[in-house]
Amino acid sequence: MAGESVPNGGGAPGPAGRPGRMPPPAGPPRALRKVLIANRGEIAVRIVRALRELGIRSAVIYSEPDRRGLPVLLADEAHPIGPAPSRDSYLRGDAIVRLAVEIGADAIHPGYGFLSERAEFARLCHEAGLVFIGPSTAAIAAMGSKVESRRLMIAAGVPVVPGGQEALADLAAAQSAAAEIGYPVMLKAAAGGGGKGMRMVARPADLAAAYRAARSEAAASFGDDAVYLEKLIVEPRHVEIQVMGDLYGRVVSLGERECSLQRRHQKVVEEAPSPAVTAELRRRMGAAAVAAAEAVGYSNAGTVEFLLDAEGRFFFLEMNTRLQVEHPVTELVTGIDLVAAQIRVAAGEPLGREFDDVTPRGHAIEVRLYAEDPFQRFAPSPGRIEMLRLPEGPGIRNDSGVYEGSEVSIHYDPMLAKLSVWAANRERALARLGRALAELRIEGIRTTAPLYRALLADADFRAGRLDVGMLDRKLASGELRAVESRQAAALPDLPLLAAAIAHYERARRTTAVVPGAAGAGATASGGRRQRWAAAGRREAVRGGPWS
Repeated sequence: MAGESVPNGGGAPGPAGRPGRMPPPAGPPRALRKVLIANRGEIAVRIVRALRELGIRSAVIYSEPDRRGLPVLLADEAHPIGPAPSRDSYLRGDAIVRLAVEIGADAIHPGYGFLSERAEFARLCHEAGLVFIGPSTAAIAAMGSKVESRRLMIAAGVPVVPGGQEALADLAAAQSAAAEIGYPVMLKAAAGGGGKGMRMVARPADLAAAYRAARSEAAASFGDDAVYLEKLIVEPRHVEIQVMGDLYGRVVSLGERECSLQRRHQKVVEEAPSPAVTAELRRRMGAAAVAAAEAVGYSNAGTVEFLLDAEGRFFFLEMNTRLQVEHPVTELVTGIDLVAAQIRVAAGEPLGREFDDVTPRGHAIEVRLYAEDPFQRFAPSPGRIEMLRLPEGPGIRNDSGVYEGSEVSIHYDPMLAKLSVWAANRERALARLGRALAELRIEGIRTTAPLYRALLADADFRAGRLDVGMLDRKLASGELRAVESRQAAALPDLPLLAAAIAHYERARRTTAVVPGAAGAGATASGGRRQRWAAAGRREAVRGGPWS
């Protein structure tokens, strides 16, 4: 397999040193028979399902704590990759590529997180003759550097936040740059994202400490302590555009997602379309996102993230060269299966007619369910899921990586599942989300579900008055509180409890041994019924924290 050509190769330099697109594949698309999924949890489950619908065999990897995980149970094949620490398992790119070759896989899907935006991992795949289900190595590398991507976007005419185009050499350079663009400013890690290595600086006296802290966190998170500086846009929205490109030069916009509800720069709620984006603004932001993708010869799924200010001006933030966690809301409003499209594009198929003139239909909202207690400073809540009841019914989608009896590990990201709803408009979607959260029950661990119930009661959230700092402000002020106590949360189960007790009492009365009756036989039969009733009662009253 090592000598085969691959459709989405490493990429070659384009004009003026820009990352380029590989020549279109010669001949028909490559048939993919088996795909190795280099990930875990709900995204691995999502990819397994897409592969099964496409008739492609799925293989997953798992670390020791994940050996009984849902991906292992659902995939066609499962292979151990190492112990619990990610560096010894899910981040072992060379071992994952060797495994893919050994088991006869044709391609690797990285999901998101872990190795998904590592240009070196994509290169290893290509060199082994494997299809990497994602963009070219060159595109990943170009957009992986925040400094380089800013430079490319400026050259492409994409609006960027005012600030430097170079990593800061030292504190003196940071002080000079901040004085030039004016406070407040934001320090950012050049090599990373996800809120790591970011510090807001409101005044000159705070810059030195923030600069040291940002560099230290950047080095710890990404192995690179380079930081750069931007003008801080006050209370912006975070609005991103989903793009998809094929190997023949076509890139399209699939509309926007509102991702402003964040905790410490980590998204927790997403929706599509954005309450703040008009049809004209959607057209302009989509055109800018396509220009950004074309500047690096982009193919496959990607997301261009923008900051949107109160005046409707938008600024390039970064490009995520992978599938996003929040992709379900785009799928719900467009009807396009993004994971299946990723696989088809990587195999060499052009974008189909479903990508022509895509416009959102209805409204979708996603909430991320983390194993954390939102009203106890988001304290982690690992442990065994003793009971899991996911909501169902019209317009509800569950993307879950766990099941009843699963063990939630302390070793990985605490996201358990994503709960998404769709309705004809935002008001109805909010009502449907409320109904879904009322049906959701998770016993044995705490989750962030109470936070979303509190948000549904918040006037700003319901009105769509959002910005990236809103959630942190409301949590810090105590404005968001749990809308129900644990006792109140248990009230919906009182009918079940009453029914179980009544059944138990009836069973006890009807199974008493009557003199002269069939003696031992009646007692044995009654004993079985009593045990059944007792088991039902225990199921109804078993304790533990509820989400």
